[in-house]
Amino acid sequence: MLRKAHLTGSPLKIFRRTMVQTEIEAPEMPPCDYTPNPYKGFEYEKLMKVKEEHIVPCIQPYYKKPLLIHEGHMQWLFDHTGRRYLDMFGGIVTVSAGHSHPVARKVYKGTPGRETPRGKSKSQWNDSIQRDLRQLRISVILAEDRTRWVAAVDQAKSSYIKINEAIFKQMKTLWHTTNIYLHPKLYEYAEKLTAKLPGDLKVVYFVNSGSEANDLAMLLARIYTKNYDVISFRNGYHGMSPYCMGITGLSTWRYDLPISMGVHHAMNPDVYRGLWGGSKCRDSPVQTDRSCDCEDHCKAADQYYNQLEEVFKYSLPRGKVAALFAESIQVQSGFGRTGDTFWAFESHDVVPDIVTMAKGIGNGYPLAAVITTSKIAATLGHANHFNTFGGNPIACSAGIATLEVIEEEKLQDNCKKVGTYLLKNLEKLRDEFEIVGDVRGKGLMIGVEMIKNKSTKEPLSAKRFADIWEDCKDMGLLVGRGGLNSHVMRIKPPMCITQKDADFTIEVLRTAIQKNVEKCSAH
Repeated sequence: MLRKAHLTGSPLKIFRRTMVQTEIEAPEMPPCDYTPNPYKGFEYEKLMKVKEEHIVPCIQPYYKKPLLIHEGHMQWLFDHTGRRYLDMFGGIVTVSAGHSHPVARKVYKGTPGRETPRGKSKSQWNDSIQRDLRQLRISVILAEDRTRWVAAVDQAKSSYIKINEAIFKQMKTLWHTTNIYLHPKLYEYAEKLTAKLPGDLKVVYFVNSGSEANDLAMLLARIYTKNYDVISFRNGYHGMSPYCMGITGLSTWRYDLPISMGVHHAMNPDVYRGLWGGSKCRDSPVQTDRSCDCEDHCKAADQYYNQLEEVFKYSLPRGKVAALFAESIQVQSGFGRTGDTFWAFESHDVVPDIVTMAKGIGNGYPLAAVITTSKIAATLGHANHFNTFGGNPIACSAGIATLEVIEEEKLQDNCKKVGTYLLKNLEKLRDEFEIVGDVRGKGLMIGVEMIKNKSTKEPLSAKRFADIWEDCKDMGLLVGRGGLNSHVMRIKPPMCITQKDADFTIEVLRTAIQKNVEKCSAH
């Protein structure tokens, strides 16, 4: 049953009007008790004109009529008209803990010995605190004495506004000096972050983006091994710097230039479309429907990395393979997003030589890192190497707070619980519709591949995919778009989403697919 949406003119209301002829009702959006501030920026038409005249054309926003996002709150985004959307893409897998943790709108002050703040009765004080705690989405039992009331509010505030508060606090103290001087936040963060890594991965270099991190990782590997070739998977994206463009295996993300020599692209081990594997070969709650000869669920044996190194060492001509050197890119898959482990590589019993991380590391603040062993890191000291903004006080403060929120709010556990629930329900959609080809992922890192039919697995055309995608947006659901043919829905939301959000996502996808399935199959 449709109900009135939270905000006037919501996507739900708009979509209902467009679907009258199809007799398909749009799902009800989960409630949200947050109200965004009025938008006071550029008028939409003026903004689009500035974009056309002054922004490089390669930066193209999503959707036929791009959304002008004005404000965010946890898993929700609001456009300039106040319409609310469930963000299931998290700023391209960057907002890990949620958009702009709620800020308490009142400051409680009082004089020692006074029972309640001046001008408020105990019942008014009770009501006031309860309203704020509801705003913070925390349920507490209010104590009888004022001290415990304030402590309850402080606890709520510290838990849910930690990231914003950490950034604001640091901004009042020190923004930037570069690392020619010591500042405490860098070292505090370095200790906390490296403690999350296994083995000898205890030395960190902070940068500002995933491309910078992957660049530095390749530089380190080449300096340390004195070998320059790199093996990367086909269809993989790793960044837009010249080095990273070279290891990116997607023609749509590369220019016709001689970039990053010595890169070899290996076949992607895709058990849905590739040459090998099948229904027992994924480290995922959802397997492909393709048959498989494996005896049991495929999992690499312990120490397989070392065994592979031994094979290379003794089975190939001397000098042909100088080193087996593993870099693990955790730019999108780290920080508990896959659910079972904090780092995705840990579920494969591998300890890499170098690990890169970015995106969710700072909950949207520009921050990235390269972590390696002290022995490998020492090679970087053979020449000067410097990053002006890497490890600046504000970025490190954001990183510390993000790490603490992920731990305190048990977001890794939430990824496993809600992510598995979502994957299992997406699997039902796959079985229900001919045009849903593959559902893959783990935790809250999910892909849904749309196809023309299951017999040919031909990718759904860009136009038909866009029809479904646009309908999802009109109903208040934002998902990403990817794949070689832009036919894969990327679902990688803030890690704070709930089971109700997952239910809404499933119902919106089902509604959009139902509306378009006939013309997709006929196209």
